[in-house]
Amino acid sequence: MTDVLIVGYGPVGQVAAILLAQRGFTVRVLEKWTTPYSMPRAVSYDGEASRILAACGVADRLADVTELSGEYTWKNGFGRTLLHVRAAPDGPAGWPDSTSFYQPGLEDRLAERGAALPGVEVRRGVEVTGLADHGDRVEVTAVDGDGGNHTFTASWVLGCDGANSFVRGWLGSAVTDLDFTHDWLVCDVVLHTPREFRPNNLQICDPARPRTAVSAGPDHRRWEFMRVPGETLEEFRTEASAWRLLGLFDITPDNARLDRYGVYTTQACSADLWRRGRVFLAGDAAHVMPPFLGQGMSSGFRDVVNLAWKLDLVRRGLAGEALLDTYQVERRAHVQHAIRMSMDSGAVICETDPKKAAGRDSVMLAALRRRTQQRHVRSLREAIVDGVLHRDADGTPTPRAGEPAPQGRVSVGGRTGGFDDVVGVGFVLLTREPAALDPDAAAFLDDLGAYRLTVRPADGDAAADDLVDLDGAYLSWLGGADAALIRPDFYLFGAATGPDAAATVVADLRRQVSAPALQP
Repeated sequence: MTDVLIVGYGPVGQVAAILLAQRGFTVRVLEKWTTPYSMPRAVSYDGEASRILAACGVADRLADVTELSGEYTWKNGFGRTLLHVRAAPDGPAGWPDSTSFYQPGLEDRLAERGAALPGVEVRRGVEVTGLADHGDRVEVTAVDGDGGNHTFTASWVLGCDGANSFVRGWLGSAVTDLDFTHDWLVCDVVLHTPREFRPNNLQICDPARPRTAVSAGPDHRRWEFMRVPGETLEEFRTEASAWRLLGLFDITPDNARLDRYGVYTTQACSADLWRRGRVFLAGDAAHVMPPFLGQGMSSGFRDVVNLAWKLDLVRRGLAGEALLDTYQVERRAHVQHAIRMSMDSGAVICETDPKKAAGRDSVMLAALRRRTQQRHVRSLREAIVDGVLHRDADGTPTPRAGEPAPQGRVSVGGRTGGFDDVVGVGFVLLTREPAALDPDAAAFLDDLGAYRLTVRPADGDAAADDLVDLDGAYLSWLGGADAALIRPDFYLFGAATGPDAAATVVADLRRQVSAPALQP
């Protein structure tokens, strides 16, 4: 019997397989397509996604398929700049705020990493046709391309099988649809002669034809065109239509190759149920959002890094089954922020009414003149608002619990670099002074594999095993707290002050993960 059976082997399924296998799980993957899906898909991911990819051990293998996203500019139909932002190359997660990438290349690297890990088995050309949750195991039936029937058994099943998810259908989950649908012709292009594009990423908010020109990784470009009123889908989705519209950017068969093209219909929806018994959803199977902020795949990565550590604690007997209920509690609420922001951006971009577009332009141009454009670019680093969080006596999450933790440059024992490389990934207890913990609390942290570190300034005295905060990121982040406990998915469980701060947060985590039932 396999520990986890994953349905679907796109990037989210690949990351899930790696994160689980690195924790000692046996993983079987069933993917109905014999080769990776060939249609245009994601072209960017955020700093948190980069941090998760680094935790998967592929960060040093992506240089030839990624590049900094750099500038992102919105212009109106007359060429006037409405918004201009630059993605920071060193964001708070320790990685660039936005990375442009070539998805087939990323999938190749993830597949190579998965194949190198013991316990991962991938079967392509096998389509899941049935699930049966028997309480202590899940039985999965499937059929291969030759019509052969197969039965597999796993402790848990994770559906990463996309927007038309079979697993979601089996769960019987309703889908909350926010009704944001527009047809876009997406064209992935390789230029015969590379050229520099400034800005690297351009959004033209033209009511006559909203259109996009962005990086799709080194030597690859993506152009997108929205279908406008009066245009039939049949004529819009043709190769001739693609070349006609690419001509707006001086892209022709003489200077470029049309690598892939297809019509994508935007959606904004999420499943109402992410778990039933031993079966879970993640990625597009659980939520789909407009692509304008590049949050779809990044959100899927956050799903599986959240679930992986919780399954690990349950499998090792360190947590009760109720811990798994917090997966939906945390992730469904969290992803709503990304969906809403993507819809807000899409509403600006997709406007085809000339009068409304003129009003939009007036507002955005005035904001740009006043240098208040940040109101249009709210942070995507959203806090978790409920779930496994440090709580007051009345059960309310304490201030700051659930916020994303930074990654800064540190030194421990003479080794210097980013925190995750130097220390590792897992539970982390940071304290201003050596933590005073009783034997039971210390043993609990040891069972978790937690790191315990005392933070020291770069210009102060430090013991050999202290964490030297080279850039001041952690001392600044601690603020007035004496202890902070960070979860393996890089979110803060909680912080506390006083001589018993460390003992307080550790005791609360221990109580929550071993709780017999999830608190309402």
